[in-house]
Amino acid sequence: MSDRRPRPIPAVIVDESAQPVDRLRLLSVWSAASIAVVAVGAALFVAREMLLPIVTAFVVGVMLSPLAKALEARRIPRVVSAALIVLITALLIALIVGLIATPVAELAEKLPAMGDKLHTFDGLFGFWRRVEASLGIHAGGAAVALPEPSISWVPTTIGYISPPVTGLLYFLVVLLLFISWWPDLRRQLVMTFASRDSRLRVLRILNEVEDSLAGYLVTVTSINLAVGAAAGLIALATGLPTPIGFGTLAATLNFIPIVGPIAMTAVLAVVGVVTGATLGMGLLPAALFMLVVFVEGQFITPAIIGRKIEINALAVLLSLMFWSWMWGPMGAFLSSPLLIVGLILHDHLAPEQRP
Repeated sequence: MSDRRPRPIPAVIVDESAQPVDRLRLLSVWSAASIAVVAVGAALFVAREMLLPIVTAFVVGVMLSPLAKALEARRIPRVVSAALIVLITALLIALIVGLIATPVAELAEKLPAMGDKLHTFDGLFGFWRRVEASLGIHAGGAAVALPEPSISWVPTTIGYISPPVTGLLYFLVVLLLFISWWPDLRRQLVMTFASRDSRLRVLRILNEVEDSLAGYLVTVTSINLAVGAAAGLIALATGLPTPIGFGTLAATLNFIPIVGPIAMTAVLAVVGVVTGATLGMGLLPAALFMLVVFVEGQFITPAIIGRKIEINALAVLLSLMFWSWMWGPMGAFLSSPLLIVGLILHDHLAPEQRP
């Protein structure tokens, strides 16, 4: 019987330097990505005056491209179709500004009455000061008086909500060129890729972006027109001046998610308090509009848009905050379309990460 001795187990040599190298490589990738994100964000913020009309024209041009296709199908040249669309867009912008300017001007005339309305709260403020004194709380500084309101803020407000003339002209020119050359741009973008699969993927992305943005524009415009009509009827029923102007303002502001309805509610509250006989009657238009916005936001819009595009409410809010901070009111208008484009790119380029 032979003496069998167990073979020695070979020692496993672990390269302890490999893990630090992998961690260093991962840290380098994350650092480079963070620097790239910060650089892109800084570029978007610094160049906002140049990029805003261009990006807005691109988004609106993609939304209106099906209309250009329909006109082209009726044997209208593409350039002529683009010119007609841009002309109609410019006329609509001028009409909206004119209708909104009317209630703003009438509100400016009624502002002196706001001082008398606000003085009705003097008793409440006096009671609060007496409560503070009894509790030993002393507010710093002298008592705040209620000055008579001034209308000096009206030109500033109008200038803030109205796009600069140069930016509007840039937008219209870029929109004209984009709609005219969009089919060629699509073709060149698709042919940039060499493989057939890549071309088909890019083509599917472009088609879905075009269809989704066009459907979003039609659906949201229809909903906002209904909200504007409801606001106009509320203004008419409660005795507010220029119901058409308030309806137009409500429909326009409703294109901005979350912030737009809040701003419109505040406008109705201020105008209602100024023009109403009592405080309760003055706040009635704002209360009724809040009810309309609640029904629209909780039932109508999710039932219509939710069937086509599933957008998380938190994602909408974060997109709104980011683009509003970047580009102001127009960034807020573009927040939802840009979010839709981002979701489409995510679905096509990273489908395995879809929840």
